This record gives sequence, structure tokens and C-alpha cells, in this order.
Amino acid sequence: QVHLVESGGGVVQAGGSLRISCAASGRSFRNHALGWFRQAPGKDREFTAAIRWNGGDTSYADSVKGRFTISRDTANNMVYLQMNSLKPEDTAVYYCAAGSGIIRSSMSSGSQYTYWGQGTQVTVSS
Repeated sequence: QVHLVESGGGVVQAGGSLRISCAASGRSFRNHALGWFRQAPGKDREFTAAIRWNGGDTSYADSVKGRFTISRDTANNMVYLQMNSLKPEDTAVYYCAAGSGIIRSSMSSGSQYTYWGQGTQVTVSS
């Protein structure tokens, strides 16, 4: 059974940095994409960043390009999201997701992901 467990959320001041993590287990993630999505109160879930397990190709939402960096540690089945220059509008619950066979152009689509974590809260204070 696949488990995705997020950690590292918290409260940070605007302009600060935070790194959140996702521990993935239960299967091999070869040929998978691992993504981060976020959902703010009263808003729809939105794509944030994704990375291919094989090769490390990445994709980012325009709103986080240049500020956030997604990475993975294939030896330890971990995915990270380094968030810099945080803004109050980055406040959300951040979810880790995994899906197989996702082509690059579809990495931002939540419907392509099969497995989801429970989320970790990130709050950016102004």
C-alpha cells in the first residue's frame, strides 16, 4: 500500500524560507511523477511543482517559479519542496501526490495523480 507522508510545515514570516518533505513508501516510484499541490481556504486545489522520479525533470506553477525548488532523493524515497521568498498568498495546505505514466505536459493536472498524502499546513504571516 502506498503511503505519502508530508512533514515540515509551519508558520514563517513573509520573505522567509521553509522546506517541506514527503516520505514515499509502498512501491517503486520508477516511471512516476511526484508532485506538490496546495489548497488555500476557500480556494480550489492548485498545482505547485512536480518532478519525474526518473531523470528529475521538473515543472512549476508560474506563481512559484524562481522561488520554489522541488527535488527528490531516490535512495531514500523522499521528495522535497524548498520554498524561498515566501508570501502570505503561499499560505495553504500542501499535499504530496504520486502518479505513474504522467507525460510532461500533464504533470500539472491533479487528476493524473493516483496517490495523495494528508497534507501539511504552511502559514506565511505578513
